[in-house]
Amino acid sequence: MTQTYRAIVHNEFGAAAVLRETERTLTEPGPGEVRVRVVVSGVNPTDWKSRTGATATSDIPADGAVPNQDGAGVVDAVGPGVTGLAAGDRVWLLLSAYQRPGSGTAQEYTVVPAERAARLPDGVGFEAGACLGVPALTAHRALTVHDGAPRRLAPGALKGLNVLVAGGAGAVGNAAIQLATWAGASVVATVSSPEKAALARAAGAGRVVNYKDADAATQIRDALPGGADVVVEVAAAHNAELDLARLRNGGTIAIYANDSGGGPLILDVRRNMVLNSRWQFILLYTVSPEALADGIAAVNAALADGGLRFGADAGVPLHRFPLSDTAAAHAAVESGAVGKVLIDVSPSAGS
Repeated sequence: MTQTYRAIVHNEFGAAAVLRETERTLTEPGPGEVRVRVVVSGVNPTDWKSRTGATATSDIPADGAVPNQDGAGVVDAVGPGVTGLAAGDRVWLLLSAYQRPGSGTAQEYTVVPAERAARLPDGVGFEAGACLGVPALTAHRALTVHDGAPRRLAPGALKGLNVLVAGGAGAVGNAAIQLATWAGASVVATVSSPEKAALARAAGAGRVVNYKDADAATQIRDALPGGADVVVEVAAAHNAELDLARLRNGGTIAIYANDSGGGPLILDVRRNMVLNSRWQFILLYTVSPEALADGIAAVNAALADGGLRFGADAGVPLHRFPLSDTAAAHAAVESGAVGKVLIDVSPSAGS
């Protein structure tokens, strides 16, 4: 008997209103693939940008594209050749829809390559699993690209290093603060309001600076007297001057976005030469498989160790929507919701 399930799709690029609910027919996983019953789906800025067509990596298939890269659930079936995963395993998903527009997590079941499903550590819930993917793996990569960096974060791996996190209340910023702190670094974060400062402190930042303050550069200098070894940067063009002012000789500015209006990033060649600075650009979709595997292992270790948490007490307020309100969830992220937007896809009971 044919089994159907609920899915959110869009057949054209556009605003959140293009998203609609439909029914799809359950399909079997192919070689190297797993089928996952999605319990919670996570929404990131990359998801609404892809939905608009601005950053889409694939054309929309005839039966529609399913949004959202991140999620968590239970393996329902495994295809030929899959090892290390079995039906019943609790997993978190990453890059689900990358070059597979029908495999997004805003649906009750999805089929993905086995390497895009990572086991959830015991005791870690599905909501935490849906918060990982893009934010946590981007943060891990940003913290492991400097000169002499470890391939994989672990307790003590960043001991003695100073890390400056721009946008400390954002999803990537929060993960960077938590992971850097877990790995032993001293962390300073910048934010834009007292409310966001409280979130960055909850994440573990030792010092938080409002970058709108007239003396922000002085505050950061006082907080990092030796300069920053690593800057995790969300607004490269806007913060370039501030970053360079506090970068230690040989330091790295790891750029994963160009928020705050974007605009061109203009670099003073001589000034950067004097600092021996490194500007490292990061896009999770094209990170090497080896770096992704290291990130997955480190994120799971941090989760199991309590070094990576989610919820208001960890600086990540959670906003929940039912699957039928996926359009509203996308609109919330697009309008700048602070924290993590999650979609409850299917019940977790019995999993």
